Amino acid sequence: MKYKLLYFLISGAVILPGVISFLFFGFNLSIDFTGGTLWEVRLASSQKPVVGSGIKEIFEGEGLSAEVQSSGENQFLIKTVPLDPSQRQRLAEKLKTALGDFEELRFETLGPKLGSELLRKSAVAVALAILALFSYIAYRFRHWLFGAAAILAVFHDILVLLGVFSLLGYFRQVPIDTLFVTAVLTTLSFSMHDTIVVFDRIREIRRRSGFSLEEAINQAVGETLVRSLNNSLTIVFMLVALLLLGGETLRYFVLALLVGTITGTYSSTFNAAPLLLVLERFSRRRS
Repeated sequence: MKYKLLYFLISGAVILPGVISFLFFGFNLSIDFTGGTLWEVRLASSQKPVVGSGIKEIFEGEGLSAEVQSSGENQFLIKTVPLDPSQRQRLAEKLKTALGDFEELRFETLGPKLGSELLRKSAVAVALAILALFSYIAYRFRHWLFGAAAILAVFHDILVLLGVFSLLGYFRQVPIDTLFVTAVLTTLSFSMHDTIVVFDRIREIRRRSGFSLEEAINQAVGETLVRSLNNSLTIVFMLVALLLLGGETLRYFVLALLVGTITGTYSSTFNAAPLLLVLERFSRRRS
């Protein structure tokens, strides 16, 4: 615990660029949140493989921005602004002329109102998850300090994820969609699981030995660190394999999970435990 300031500085150095990014650049929100059209097509099997950039150029020729992702062999998922029937017909004819016959697998349009409502519900879902986690941890460990330390560590993970995807959205036009919200909730769960293991060990050491909180934290972190790293590495190896070999549709979802796994492993040991000590000392001075 004598290095706790260093751990906080490392976290600050990682979080700061992302915070600056989403304050100045914001986020590149997908049509899931802004409204738009989702169009999935499959080209005839006899066609030669094409790349998404060819489809994107057709939309740009009509003055429309589009995200094109491969969802299978000669199969593409197109996300663009809301299309009216005449635009849909004209684009379908251009796609057929440029790429040959194709099968329409899905065509859905989401209005801006529904998109903003989905964004609001996603934020509420994350907030409710955090509130539930705080209440559970505080109840199980019989003190609000444990819940507060765990939630502050979780906020660290959320800020890292938001910062990384704000930067990717600005420099690489990577959108934030509903899968990103899923990755955030998964990160909360994983990070909290690791934090509970550390906190439970701290409680058991104090019960058994009568150590001070700082001594108990030092021993608990030493005993659980290797387990946490081994557990996290098994997940990291799987996610790296999916990132390198998986489909384009899931690429950024897997990347979000990978970032969340790494930051969650770090925060549960090097943020949550030191924060518990800092909050306990602050509480003791106030009382």
